[in-house]
Amino acid sequence: MDRRRVCVLMVLWVMAHLSSPGHGLRALRRTTGGHKGAAGLTGQDANGVPLRRSKRGWMWNQFFLLEEYTGSDMQYVGKLHSDSDRGDGNTRYVLTGEGAGSLFRIDEKSGDIHATKRLDREEKAYYILRAKAVNRFTNEALEGESEFIIKIHDINDNEPRFTKDPYMARVPEMSDIGTSVIQVTAADADDATYGNSARVVYSILEGQPYFSVDPETGLIKTALPGMDREVKEHYQVVIQAKDMAGQMGGLSGTTTVSITLADVNDNPPRFTKTVYEFRAPESSDIGSAVGVIRAMDNDIGENAEMEYRIIGSDGPGMFDVTTNRSTQEGVILLRKPLDFERKRQYSLRIQVENSHLNSRFFSVGPFRDEATIKIVVEDVDEPPMFERASYVMEVKEDVARNTAIGSVSASDPDDKNSLVRYSIDRRTDMDRMFNVHAGNGSVFILRELDREENAWHNISVIATEFNNPRQISRVPVYIRVLDVNDNAPTFATNYETFVCENAKANQRIQTVSATDPDDPLGGHRFFFSLAQEAAGKANFSVRDNKDNTAWILTRRNSYNSLQMSIYHVPVVISDGVFPMQSSTNTLTVRVCSCDREGNMKLCNAEALTARAGLSTGALVAILLCVIILLMIVVLFAALRRQRKKEPLIISKEDVRDNVVSYNDEGGGEEDTQAFDIGTLRNPEAIEESKQRRDIVPETFFPPVRRPVLPPIRDHNGDVRDFINQRLQDNDSDPTAPPYDSLATYAYEGTGSVAESLSSLESVTTEGDQDYNYLSEWGPRFKKLADMYGGDDSDRDS
Repeated sequence: MDRRRVCVLMVLWVMAHLSSPGHGLRALRRTTGGHKGAAGLTGQDANGVPLRRSKRGWMWNQFFLLEEYTGSDMQYVGKLHSDSDRGDGNTRYVLTGEGAGSLFRIDEKSGDIHATKRLDREEKAYYILRAKAVNRFTNEALEGESEFIIKIHDINDNEPRFTKDPYMARVPEMSDIGTSVIQVTAADADDATYGNSARVVYSILEGQPYFSVDPETGLIKTALPGMDREVKEHYQVVIQAKDMAGQMGGLSGTTTVSITLADVNDNPPRFTKTVYEFRAPESSDIGSAVGVIRAMDNDIGENAEMEYRIIGSDGPGMFDVTTNRSTQEGVILLRKPLDFERKRQYSLRIQVENSHLNSRFFSVGPFRDEATIKIVVEDVDEPPMFERASYVMEVKEDVARNTAIGSVSASDPDDKNSLVRYSIDRRTDMDRMFNVHAGNGSVFILRELDREENAWHNISVIATEFNNPRQISRVPVYIRVLDVNDNAPTFATNYETFVCENAKANQRIQTVSATDPDDPLGGHRFFFSLAQEAAGKANFSVRDNKDNTAWILTRRNSYNSLQMSIYHVPVVISDGVFPMQSSTNTLTVRVCSCDREGNMKLCNAEALTARAGLSTGALVAILLCVIILLMIVVLFAALRRQRKKEPLIISKEDVRDNVVSYNDEGGGEEDTQAFDIGTLRNPEAIEESKQRRDIVPETFFPPVRRPVLPPIRDHNGDVRDFINQRLQDNDSDPTAPPYDSLATYAYEGTGSVAESLSSLESVTTEGDQDYNYLSEWGPRFKKLADMYGGDDSDRDS
C-alpha cells in the first residue's frame, strides 16, 4: 500500500513539473553573449556613453524536491556546473547555507546535489543555500558565490483535523428548519496554494434527518421541524471533513457534535386531580400549612415556574396560598382561626399559571389550570373560653369581707358544652386576698383591703373543664382599690421648734404642714387649730393659713427656761373630705436663750436630751433591759454548771425506758457498768414510777401506778409484751420527757437451740453457772471465756 501511494505521488509530481516553464535537467544556464537588439553587442546609455556587457557566469533556477521520499537511495536534487570546469578535476564545488552538509550533500567534482533525509514540507517549505566553484588546489574562486532555493514540493500527506472534539451545542426545541446550531472547522496542514490537497469538504455521517451541514462552511443547521425536548433531548451528530475537495483518494477526519435541545415554555401546567381534599384540626395555628398541591409541567427550569392563587372561596380571608420556589408546590396556609362549631368545611378554587410565557406558543392553549380544594375542619376538645380577654374590677377599700366585687364568665366552645369550674391561681394571690365562686365565677374578697398599702391587685382566674380537667384557660383580672377617707392627716415631718426667752407676742416660731395617705378626688384640704383642752391656758396660738399650712405664734412677750424649758403644743389637723378625719399632733417647743437677732445660743440639758430624741424614761428602760439580759446569762451559766455536776441517774433503781445520749464513745465489751437492763427481766424490782431528777416538769401529776406484771421467762413469755406495755405507759404519761427516745434491746426470742448468751439475767439469778464451755466455741468467744471463766476460778479460790 505504501509503495503504491509513493508511485502515485511521483507520477503527480513529474506531471506537474514537466508542465512548468523553464524546468528541466539543466540546473544552471551559461550565457556568453549580450542582448541582441538594435545596437548589437554594444549599446549606449542616455548620455551616449558606450555600454560594455560584463561576463555573467551563473544563471539559477529553483530546485524542486518531493517531500516524504521513501526510496532506498538518496534523492537527487539537481546539478551545479561552471563554465570554468574543463573536466580536468581542478574544479571543486562548495555548498553552504540551510541544511548544507546535513540535509543536502554535493559532489565536489561533478556538482550533483542529493538529499540525505526525508523532508517534510509541513516542517519547512524551502531551504536557502549558496554555491560557489573554487580551484581545488589554490582555493581560488572560479565563480562568485550565488544563492539558490530548494523548494519542497507538497504531497497530500495530512488529513483534515477539527479544532475541537467533541463539540457541544444547544438549540431551542421546536426551532424552524435551517436554524443555525454550531459551525465546525477542520484545518489541513497541506499546501493550500497548490492543488486540492488542503481543500476540505464537510459532510454529515450521523444525525440525519434531524440536522444538516454546509459542505463549504461546516455550519450545522436543523433539518427537521417540531423537535420536542420532552420527546428526545440529546442528539449525537458525526461530521466528516475530507480534503482533495471530497474526491476519491482524499484524506478525511471526523468529529462528534453533542447537540442538546434547550427547553422552551411549550407545555402548560396541569393539576393531577380536579378536586383535592384536606383535613385540618380547629386548633391549628395561624400561619400553619393546611395542605400542599402541585401542578405538573413537562418543561424545566424557569419555563416550569408557576404561580398559585385563590380565585374563589366560601371563607374570605380564611386561607392563602403561596408558591414554594424550590419544589413549585402550592402551600395552603391558614390566616384566621378555625372553629368547628361555627363552620365545618371550606371550599376553595385555586388557579395555577406559568410565570414566564412564550408568545410563540400562545396558540397551544391557555398556560393555566384550575382545581377545587375542600378543607374539612376536625373537632378538637378545646379549653374553656372567657367572654373577655381581661377583666377590670373596682372595689372600695372599706368593703366588708366576702363581698362580691365582680364576676368572670367562661364557657366550653365544644358541642358537648361541658360545665366549667373556676379557681384562682394562687401564685398570683399569695396573700389570699380574693376568692372566686367555683360555679358562677363571682369574685369576692377574703381580707380587708387597704388602698394606701396596695392600690391594684392583679390576679389570674382559671377556668377548668369539668369533664376534662386538663383543659384549662386563664384570664387576668385587674382589681382597683378605690380610696376611702380612712386616714387622719398628721404633721408632714418631725419639727424641732424653739422659742427665745426674749420673744415677743404674736411672733411666728414655726410653720407646719400636714400629710395624708388618702387620695381625694379634689385634692387635700387641711384645717389647723389649737386643741380645745389647751385653748384656755395656751402659751402659743395656731393660725391656719388656708393653704394647707399653719403658723405657730407666741401669745406672750417672754419665756423663762428655768420655770418651763419645754412646752407641748397640741395641734388639731382635720381634712375636708367626708367622713372627716382629724388627729391631734403635739409640737414640742424648747425654750432657749437667744441673741438680739433671735438666733439660738444655748438650751438647757434636758432640752438637749430631748433634742437627741431620748427621754429619761427611755434611758431607764434601756438600762433595765441590759440588767435583765445579764441576769439571764448568769442563770443559764449556773444551770449548765449544775447539770454537769449532778448525775443523770441517781440510783440503780431509777431505771427509765429510754436511751440516754452521752455524746461519748462506749468502752466496748468490757464496759458493763453503763446501763443495768436486768430490770427488764425482773419487773418486780420497780414498785412505782419515779420522777426524773435531770429535768423539772412544768406541772406535777400524780404518779401513775402501773400494775406489776408477772416475771417474764424465756420459757413462758416474750419480752416484747413487756416493752410494749412500757411504751404505752410512757405515751400516756404527761410527765414523760418531750423528746423521742429509741430503746434497742437484744432479744433473740424463744425456742433458740443455743438459748440466750447474755449475762444480764445473771444479775437476778443466785445460782452459779459454768462458763467453761465458752472456751470450746473457738477464738470468737475467747473474750467471754476469759471474763466469765476467770470469775469462776477466782470465786472457787
